[in-house]
Amino acid sequence: MMFPVQSTIKMDPEVGLRYRNFLKENPQDVAFINPANVVFVYMLVRELVEEDIDCEQNLQAVVLTCLYLSYSYMGNEISYPLKPFLVEDSKEKFWDRCLDIVNRLSTNMLRINAEPGYFTEIFTELKSCGIANSVSNSMATMSCQTVPVVPCHAGSTTAA
Repeated sequence: MMFPVQSTIKMDPEVGLRYRNFLKENPQDVAFINPANVVFVYMLVRELVEEDIDCEQNLQAVVLTCLYLSYSYMGNEISYPLKPFLVEDSKEKFWDRCLDIVNRLSTNMLRINAEPGYFTEIFTELKSCGIANSVSNSMATMSCQTVPVVPCHAGSTTAA
């Protein structure tokens, strides 16, 4: 089964509801959704979503962790509630994933804010994915590719 990355959150009503509730509780975060922040989220997701992600839940976990880190790094608040960003029951897995992302991508996280040319490069790539999506009338994904995943079994992280 193939799932486009952009529709990951749409596929799971629970995740969508948690995100909507998060926005209702934090209306100032609607302002977070601007071009600079979307490019930042895209930069993280494109580096982290790999073709070997074995199930939808793992894909959601990566995408929501990237979103959490983006809010934390680029947002206006000192901290954000963790619950809307959790997919699995283990907060430890979430924090391990956060640390892994920061360790792997902190250079890029700093670079996107320091170098206008790097920001433009990422923005142009993201824009081309969106154009490819509208021209071909199919779902484009991060890095303009489709990631094959299958639904996870309860508590399992292996492919079905």
